[in-house]
Amino acid sequence: MKLGYTILYVDDVPATLAAWEAAFGLERRFLHDSGTYAEVETGATTLSFAEREFGRSHFEGEAASELFDGNPRLFEIGLVTDDVQAAWDRAVQAGMSALVPPKEQPWGQTVAWLRDGNGILVELATPMG
Repeated sequence: MKLGYTILYVDDVPATLAAWEAAFGLERRFLHDSGTYAEVETGATTLSFAEREFGRSHFEGEAASELFDGNPRLFEIGLVTDDVQAAWDRAVQAGMSALVPPKEQPWGQTVAWLRDGNGILVELATPMG
């Protein structure tokens, strides 16, 4: 078993894609002509954005509401970079909401947290070890 992809459900895929490209310098891999699905280059695991209503279409009744109403919660996307401060500055300048500025942890890793316009929690971190 291996992690193949992560899909983040959002209301506006093209706007989210543009925001993540600007904030984190991620390269667009794919944007469907319909604007309902996109992927960015992140290494071995694909990071995707899909329209919330597309996700809802896979479920019926209360399950759709429970899964797709409100902001995303209980997870974060971790992006690894050698220069957390530069990545933080770029992301904040591009409109990401600042939560916790870059800080060196006792184990030597530098981390910071932001939130995008959809409420998605993003951690910026130097590589472990």
